[in-house]
Parts: sequence; structure tokens; C-alpha cells
Amino acid sequence: MLGKLKKGEKCRILDISRIDLLVRRRLLDLGITEGTEVCIKCYMPFGGPIMVESCGQCIGIRRVEAVQIEVERL
Repeated sequence: MLGKLKKGEKCRILDISRIDLLVRRRLLDLGITEGTEVCIKCYMPFGGPIMVESCGQCIGIRRVEAVQIEVERL
């Protein structure tokens, strides 16, 4: 799960089908698809979003959605 990785870890997205359709569509628009490699940049304080880097851009993903994204560590 994306939300269980540590800062600086890299992973490959395996499955995003468990998250809400609108959130999934937004991630797809931003280039986060199955097979995409991402790096955890930081966890925002007070339960805020997880910042991930993909294709040179940083994206914030809510922790609720991040724990529903299946990944494999690289």
C-alpha cells in the first residue's frame, strides 16, 4: 500500500481500482497509472496528504486514498 511506505522509498503502482472513481480519474489525468514508478517525497503533518513524485512532478494524495493504492517496492 502506498500509504505504508517510508519517505524516500520508490515503488511501482500495481492497482488503483479500489479508490473512488473521481479520484482515480484525477490520478490518471496526472499520469499516475498502473505501472508508473513513484517516489515518496514527504508526509505532510497532522494527517495531511502524502507528497509523491512521478515524471518530475509532485502530487499530493490523501492518506485515505493512498492506503487503497496497491504498490510494489523497487
